[in-house]
Amino acid sequence: MAEHGTATFASPEDYSAAIGAARLSLFVTAGGDFNGRLTWLNVGGLHVVRGRENIPRIGFLVLPPAQAIISFPASGESSFAYCGVGLNFGDFVFHSLGERAHQRTDAEGVWGLISLPPEQLAACSRALTGQSIRPPSQGQVTRPAHDAAKGLLGLFSKVCRLAENKRALIANPEVARALEQELLHALVNCLTTGSAAESPRRRRRHSDVMIRFEEALAARSEPHLNVSQLCAAIGVPERTLRQCCAEFLGMSPTRYYLLRRLNMARAALRRADPKTTSVAAIARDHQFVELGRFAVAYRAVFGEMPSSTLRRARSKAE
Repeated sequence: MAEHGTATFASPEDYSAAIGAARLSLFVTAGGDFNGRLTWLNVGGLHVVRGRENIPRIGFLVLPPAQAIISFPASGESSFAYCGVGLNFGDFVFHSLGERAHQRTDAEGVWGLISLPPEQLAACSRALTGQSIRPPSQGQVTRPAHDAAKGLLGLFSKVCRLAENKRALIANPEVARALEQELLHALVNCLTTGSAAESPRRRRRHSDVMIRFEEALAARSEPHLNVSQLCAAIGVPERTLRQCCAEFLGMSPTRYYLLRRLNMARAALRRADPKTTSVAAIARDHQFVELGRFAVAYRAVFGEMPSSTLRRARSKAE
């Protein structure tokens, strides 16, 4: 039986948690109220997800080790970068098992994700082509033949429209099974008719640096990032880390560290019980020792004062 549906989200945290097929730490990089929408179809072992976001963001993606996953821009109008590589509409990322990677959008984003057990992908590709397709050892950008990409993207869009508007139809087991088979065939066609843009050794090294960078940031709790100490901890020259951050994140290490903490503070303000907490307490919890500077930085990113976010939490609680 197919599981399908669509939902909208007013916070990046709820949106990320609902993706299911992957773990995504998402940090918005520009002001305005977040508005996200997820549409999904799960049939057999195949999982299809489309995400829409209205404002720019950086995401750190952690994929499950037991799923073969392909992600891609799902609109020609959206910007999307994977590990510092700008993706065009019609490009696909064939991820490695359990991959950790950075994604970035500079405007509104629309993306797609298809996942399935590696054994199912291997069996289907073997039946269709005589060769077993398996996830690569390193994530890679794949550029299929134009007709193959067009076929998969068109089918993906059709499936998402059905999940949003024709729920009774897609609930029919025969229809769901037919869609599963069409998607599998189109996916195998994309993965066998295109060329893989192999990641240069330099980019693979930079991906490893950025994973260590994320691990180091997660273990830190000081109000200011000492980049020299951080570089010593992860074993890279400061120049290399700054170059990696510029490529993958579009900003410096210190700016990203500040942005992470501001996003986490915003999430805490939205969850807060206004009767028992304050802006100052949440700021201190996220290592902001000067409330005035916190408020200025918060407003510069999100377009409102932290007290306004807390007031909205109060109005929801009442």
